[in-house]
Amino acid sequence: MKIIFINLLIIIVLPFLFIGVINKTKAFWGGRKGASIFQPYHDFIKLMKKGEVISSTTSWVFFSAPVIYLSTVIFAGLLLPIIDHTAVISFEGSFILFAYILALGKFFSIIGALDTGSSFEGMGAAREAFFTSIPEPAFFIILGSISIFAEINTFERIFGLYHAGSELSLLIVVLTVIILLVILLVEGSRIPIDDPNTHLELTMIHEVMVLDNSGPSLALIQYGAAMKMLILSSLIVNFIIPYSAGPMIHLGYFAAGITFSAITIGTIETLTARFRLVRVPDFIFTVIGMSLMVMFIILLYYYGGRR
Repeated sequence: MKIIFINLLIIIVLPFLFIGVINKTKAFWGGRKGASIFQPYHDFIKLMKKGEVISSTTSWVFFSAPVIYLSTVIFAGLLLPIIDHTAVISFEGSFILFAYILALGKFFSIIGALDTGSSFEGMGAAREAFFTSIPEPAFFIILGSISIFAEINTFERIFGLYHAGSELSLLIVVLTVIILLVILLVEGSRIPIDDPNTHLELTMIHEVMVLDNSGPSLALIQYGAAMKMLILSSLIVNFIIPYSAGPMIHLGYFAAGITFSAITIGTIETLTARFRLVRVPDFIFTVIGMSLMVMFIILLYYYGGRR
């Protein structure tokens, strides 16, 4: 029960701190002092206190999209094992529902943008749908291949595969971390795929979808986006943390891993130029190739007489 409470606390409280560390890292590399790592919390509270300007062309879809988006991300976080590889909600095939529940939230965020009747937001929604749909097969291929190889289909047990100490395990974990990092950058709308700070009309992807949102609706969207980044980072960290570590040791490893993940993302955003839109699909498609590589490695090991 104590571990479950810590997991809930991490999911609910830490997302904005994660974003704050990223922003602080970007400020450091830019030679600036930057805002406090707690600034995202202040921004969230300020938005929750403001009113909303709502277009007369919108319907219930626009009002409900931010709430549904945040709800799906929270539910996905409950399915993910965090501390001591323990999830709040656990059952066989939970990683499949994990992917689909995030896709449901993305669907409502897209139709919420389309509901405004703006061709500009429609352009952003189309880009969001295209770019974020490419990594989904890679996620299923890699987790599906691992679950078949180890004959397991729950998050709790799937993380233990990578700590067997063999060269094959090391190769798989390296490829998996790279794949999940690219998925994190895509889903989080970060450089080199997207820039959360841009306001150039021809290059905006995710930000153009929320231009009509303001006040509490915008606060919920930002909260959900930060929580999704924390959840995906937690997924990466848990693939690396020693499986046999105790709860408190695991919590220390997790804190260090999440901090390092935020610093890495901030460093990538500072030292990497954003891709042109025509190059983004080519970059994202590489994760599908890498996931197929992992699948072939597992199949060769599985049917090559070594099992």
